[in-house]
Formats: sequence, structure tokens, C-alpha cells
Amino acid sequence: MKLRPEEISSVLTQELKSYSHELDVNSVGTVLQVGDGIARIYGLEGALASELLEFPGGIKGMALNLEEETVGAVILGDYTQIKEGDTVKTTGTVVEVPVGPELIGRVVDVLGNPIDDKGPINAKATRPVERVAPGVITRKSVDTPLQTGIKAIDALIPIGRGQRELIIGDRQTGKTSIALSAILSHQAGRPGGSGPAARPGLCIYCAIGQRASGVARVIETLRHHGIG
Repeated sequence: MKLRPEEISSVLTQELKSYSHELDVNSVGTVLQVGDGIARIYGLEGALASELLEFPGGIKGMALNLEEETVGAVILGDYTQIKEGDTVKTTGTVVEVPVGPELIGRVVDVLGNPIDDKGPINAKATRPVERVAPGVITRKSVDTPLQTGIKAIDALIPIGRGQRELIIGDRQTGKTSIALSAILSHQAGRPGGSGPAARPGLCIYCAIGQRASGVARVIETLRHHGIG
């Protein structure tokens, strides 16, 4: 086979045009210790606070405790798949989640990814997970009552929409039932719900440290009443 010089020149010219010299620089560390959803990582000197980290298998994490030699990170996924010695990479971005009306009625994980088999969430905006809350002066005044649907609570404890209220108690004493009752009572006037409601608002249920079976029961209860 005989090659002509002009053919070789043409191939080299084409390769040079398509060559990209952009570098993808990541800080790489090693997992020293992992347990209960928390990992201690060595070697991530350039990690940022609240930066999104990438563990093996596509599992994500968030850098929280920035120490002199190690970084403490919370694992946003199945931490049982991570072991000592695994490589961790930084991404250069802080942890963000999608926001907007596109999330109404959807079930998402900690990173805002849909887990309700209803397709992707085409949100037009995102916001960092860690952000400064609005000050008391800039917030709207609490002027609308919120009924929980439980007469004893509504008669003894006045609760306003936008107000913080703690439901405290031992395990299996009905704390989730009270929260769900308040959601069902407040959402009764929304499309798909039943019952009167003067000014129905939006309710968000956030499950932290709950079993998947318990979260599934909550979702089924809301959908049974036409919510979500």
C-alpha cells in the first residue's frame, strides 16, 4: 500500500483541528472511614464547603467539615456501597436542587431527582441547598390560621401558616399522623382534593432518616386522598 504525502498531510491537519486542549482538573481523595452516612476523606485540600463530591458507582456526597488534612462529607445515597480506600473526586460545584412549580406534586430524592416514575422534572431554575434564610423583617407576617384537622390541637394550640411548630414525642406515638392530618386538612381545597378550604397553600413533606417502606406509605396516603 502506497501513501501519498498529501493524504498524510490532510489527515494530520484534520486531527489537529479536532484536537481539544481543555483539561478537566479534579481534586482526588481517599476514603479513610465511612459509617452511618458519613465519610471522612483524606486528600481533598481544595474542597469547598457544600461542594458536590463524587464517590464510586455514581454516588454523590456533600463536603461539610473542612479540616486541615481531612474532609467530612455526608453521603447522599447508599453509603453501604462505599468502603475504605475508595477514590473520591470533587466536582467544582456546590450542591444544588431544582426549584419551581414543576416540582409541585412530585416525589424527589435529596438531590431533586424524581423517584415517582412520572418522568423528568424540567425545572427552569436551581438553588443551592445551603443558603441563608430570609430575615424575620423581610418575611411575610403570619396572618392565616392553619387547621390540623384534630379538634384538640386546633382548640388548644393556635397555629398559623408559615409558623414553626415542633411535634415532639417518642417513636410510634403518632407524630407523622399529625403532620399528615395537617397536610390533608390544608390541601383539601386544592384541585383533586375534597372539602372546603378558603386559601389552600403548598405543603412539603420531607422525610429524613425514614425507612423506604414508611415513606412509601406516606406517599400512598397522600395519593389516596387525591394529593400528589
